[in-house]
Amino acid sequence: MKSPVIILGIESSCDDTSAAILSDRLLLSNVIASQSVHQAYGGVVPELASRAHQQNIIPVVNEAIKIAGIDKTDILAVAFTRGPGLLGSLLVGTSFAKSFALSLGVSVIDVNHLQAHVLSHFIADNPVEYSPPRFPFLCLLVSGGNSQIVLVEDYNKMKIVGQTIDDAAGEAFDKCAKVMNLPYPGGPFIDKLSKEGDENSFKFAKPNISGFDYSFSGLKTSFLYFLRDEKKKKPDFVKENQAALCASLQKTIIDILMKKLILASKHFKISEMAIAGGVSANSGLRKAMVEQGEKNRWNVYIPKLAFTTDNAAMVAMAGYFKYLDNDFCDISLPPFARIVI
Repeated sequence: MKSPVIILGIESSCDDTSAAILSDRLLLSNVIASQSVHQAYGGVVPELASRAHQQNIIPVVNEAIKIAGIDKTDILAVAFTRGPGLLGSLLVGTSFAKSFALSLGVSVIDVNHLQAHVLSHFIADNPVEYSPPRFPFLCLLVSGGNSQIVLVEDYNKMKIVGQTIDDAAGEAFDKCAKVMNLPYPGGPFIDKLSKEGDENSFKFAKPNISGFDYSFSGLKTSFLYFLRDEKKKKPDFVKENQAALCASLQKTIIDILMKKLILASKHFKISEMAIAGGVSANSGLRKAMVEQGEKNRWNVYIPKLAFTTDNAAMVAMAGYFKYLDNDFCDISLPPFARIVI
């Protein structure tokens, strides 16, 4: 009987330190240590993030191995996020991955963080429910730093067909939340409050961008100026209309995202549709995907909430496919902050 391919995945691109163990496609463990220190600053502070990664990386990896019920000598390769992300944070994960692999005498596999989000749909944490997308499929990848439509022809063949020309959807959520004095990260708070408000209460600017690209800077400006003008008339406007503002803002962002995804689906004649990334946890977006799926006869793939945020399970999954292709990296390769699929 063929022995399983056991991969250790390490993710440290932003402010979550994560380690996961994968046995072929079966997820054995996925440990995440989040950082609360950034909440006081209204955003991630790179220096604080890298220091926290240094504190968390060894305990997190040790816990992942323990939960998986394996010995570290069972690991055949170490997959790590090489980019994109915060360079200081990436350095911690990259340095540990290389050192750990050297100590075991195994190969290292560099993983594109964005590709890993897309491939999170192939994680088999529950074999009974395992039902990944069929190639080719379109994936709407939305997070704090990215808003892209990705054409996925195979696990190692992806092409960005649409992307934001300025701000990302997650960034729009967080920055609009900040002007309403909501805690960081603002996206989850907007999602929660939107359930209590009328999404048709207010109208905000929607961009008119050609092709499948996105733009969210105009919406952000429109929202800021709208609040400024209304607060001049009534100082307590935001406080009194918070839920309605959140619901209307969320609807606008989702409408923008879905319009281009529908266009792409028709253009490429593809009905296999997926979402991924941090914003794919948004309840409104998940609902919109289901509704559009029924309307357009799509096969819709929505990730489990555990795989929407930055996590090492998706890194291990991407690493597994590269392992099958014998696609290993030289140990001298450095991490870098900006990278495309």
